[in-house]
Amino acid sequence: MGNRVITFGELMLRLAPEGYYRFVQADKLGATFGGGEANVAVSLANFGFDAAFVSRLPAHEIGQAAVNSLRRYGVDTSLIARGGSRIGIYYLEKGASQRPSKVIYDRAGSSIAEAAMEDFDWKAVFDGAQWFHFTGITPALNDNVAAICMEACKAAKAAGVTISCDLNYRNKLWSKEKAGKVMGELCRYVDVCIANEEDAADVFGIHAADTDVTAGEVNREGYKDVAKQLSDRFGFAKVAITLRESLSANDNNWSAMLYDGTDYYFSRQYKMHIVDRVGGGDSFGAGLIAASLSGYDAEKTIEFAVAASCLKHSIEGDYNMVSMEEVLKLAGGDASGRVQR
Repeated sequence: MGNRVITFGELMLRLAPEGYYRFVQADKLGATFGGGEANVAVSLANFGFDAAFVSRLPAHEIGQAAVNSLRRYGVDTSLIARGGSRIGIYYLEKGASQRPSKVIYDRAGSSIAEAAMEDFDWKAVFDGAQWFHFTGITPALNDNVAAICMEACKAAKAAGVTISCDLNYRNKLWSKEKAGKVMGELCRYVDVCIANEEDAADVFGIHAADTDVTAGEVNREGYKDVAKQLSDRFGFAKVAITLRESLSANDNNWSAMLYDGTDYYFSRQYKMHIVDRVGGGDSFGAGLIAASLSGYDAEKTIEFAVAASCLKHSIEGDYNMVSMEEVLKLAGGDASGRVQR
């Protein structure tokens, strides 16, 4: 496909105990790689799109291993700047039943956090591109990276590229006040906004009525208002909101809504038994981008995005290892999970 998508963010080393071991009892950690925008790029490459990831990684072997993790799935890594001394790390302890998953970050002073404006030639990056995607995690790293993100958005807009942003609020990285200020500036350039139940409230103070995410209750009607408020404030062409009803760490009900400025489209709801939920939101974003670039109508777009993300919850690691065909099959109603022979 000639549809070229650029994503920009941090690729991290993920260290996790095997299975459901806790940090304090594990004597070995599995090493993989992941990060919001990198996860989106891998997902799109697996769908057959021309996906490129922009970042900055150390020139040493661990940095190269991170680059290789993208290359094996066909992501274009030629735009990644090399330099700095360390790759960001995050430790993941998988939750089970009523015990939640835990993430510990060790990412201060990483290569991308110390990037300079000169590391990226955005005019060249967006040459021939149709779509640019970033998340709220990237500008949260520090003021410097937020400024680089702003330059990217300006260059993408100048090149006529569609811009999507997943708000992805992370309270371990910045305050709600800071997030609201910085994201408020960036969102003026965004065409497609992606959020979950909590992001709009945390970043912009926009709350859904009659919803308590900690109790696992989601009021669909309340999110119509959230989407409309977001759209009215920033002029988004589309707002997509994922709706996760968390019954336990292992079992979630998963659906989403798409607002196109006029109408609201709700997907079917999936009852998921979770293998690995990290990257679930990123796989949704990738599905939304893939469906949009494929020219799907609004209903098929939201069904495709939710089905893609549903499948990701069954896959170990950050990256979503599914094809367009597998997603279309699930979105089309085959949710049995029966053996295919």
